[in-house]
Amino acid sequence: MLFENISVLTPDFTVVSGQYVGVKADKIAYVGDKKPEGDWGECYNGAGKLLMPGLVNSHSHAPMTLLRGYGENLELQRWLNERIFPFEDKLSDAAVAPSTRLAIAEMLRFGTVSFSDMYFFSQTMADAILESGIKCNLSRGLTVFDDSDYEQTAAYRDNCDLLERYQGAGDGRLKIDLCIHGEYTTTPKVVKAVAAHAKEQDVRVHIHLSETQSEHEDCKKRHGMTPAAYFEAMGLFDQPATAAHCVWLEQSDFDILKRKGVTVASCPVSNMKLASGFAPIPELMRQGIRVALGTDSVASNNSLNLFKEMFLFANVYKGASHDPTVVTPAQALAAATVNGMHAQGRMNSGAIVEGNQADLIVLDTAVPWMVPVHDWTTNLVYSAQGSDVCLTMVDGKVLYENGEYRTIDIEKVQYESQRATDAILAQL
Repeated sequence: MLFENISVLTPDFTVVSGQYVGVKADKIAYVGDKKPEGDWGECYNGAGKLLMPGLVNSHSHAPMTLLRGYGENLELQRWLNERIFPFEDKLSDAAVAPSTRLAIAEMLRFGTVSFSDMYFFSQTMADAILESGIKCNLSRGLTVFDDSDYEQTAAYRDNCDLLERYQGAGDGRLKIDLCIHGEYTTTPKVVKAVAAHAKEQDVRVHIHLSETQSEHEDCKKRHGMTPAAYFEAMGLFDQPATAAHCVWLEQSDFDILKRKGVTVASCPVSNMKLASGFAPIPELMRQGIRVALGTDSVASNNSLNLFKEMFLFANVYKGASHDPTVVTPAQALAAATVNGMHAQGRMNSGAIVEGNQADLIVLDTAVPWMVPVHDWTTNLVYSAQGSDVCLTMVDGKVLYENGEYRTIDIEKVQYESQRATDAILAQL
């Protein structure tokens, strides 16, 4: 495909108009201001459009689409114990299959080309991911409340199966990570065992970290150290790690995250909605810690729209710090694109340069809320809507364009998701 006469978001987060971007197979093969010679297949008219790297959702629980709007306006423990856990207890593979596809459809519609997910029913999820064409770093959730060895858990068996059958599947679109749900939902010996397993398999890890004040302070009471220090002591950060939330960090935690190269997946909508607080994003960025962007689940967010997330991410920390200069539009765009790709170990994506994977989205900019343009990055972060996305491409394949899904039967998925939700509610 050749994108013709289109505006392009560059790797330094400026926008250049009148560009040509050529895609061959799964790669970006040409970027320039002159039309390249040769046969590029379909030519895409870029008038009134902007081409940018696809977005990356760095922390999600995709099958929880079935819980959208189900546990509203409750404090965290009531939200979990009265709504979320009882509903999740009724989930099955038959419910997870359409709910995962529903989440992927929503993500593709809003320009997400890859996501990092932590949940259960992982084989069913993996099949849905591969069928859809999206990219994903998938990890099987792990909670252990008794004295079980890691090797005795269903999670261990699932992890072994996932690593054997799905690691690198779909020409590398699917990566398998290992997961520790949190310090408060596991035991030290299990965390050590997962750390050893991750090192043995040379894979990434995905965790929740210091999401709430009680989680953070209770860990200090149990172990005499913060959750970040605890996970470092257990060896979990010896492999590349993504730590979701990181709301209640202390100064020593910044040192750990920086030293170990941990990526923070910030989820501002979820953190605000559950009244967990604000992650110290300006300080994380000041210290050079990689920050990516996630939605968390729709149970605590209500959507998988990363443009909405990016807007809040670029605004809330200004209000919280009383400093309008923190979190620039360029930093917000980096968190939503290249930082997420690099956190997933996809170093050849997240920027429009020749040789990178063609993970791209097109926005319709000929809309009232994108005019006039004083600065394109400002418009992209503060004005653009997820619904402005008119094309989503992963590895050179168009998966969504102008209301059409190429790999998902959206009417069937929506019907089956509603039916699965109704069936679970009837049991509760």
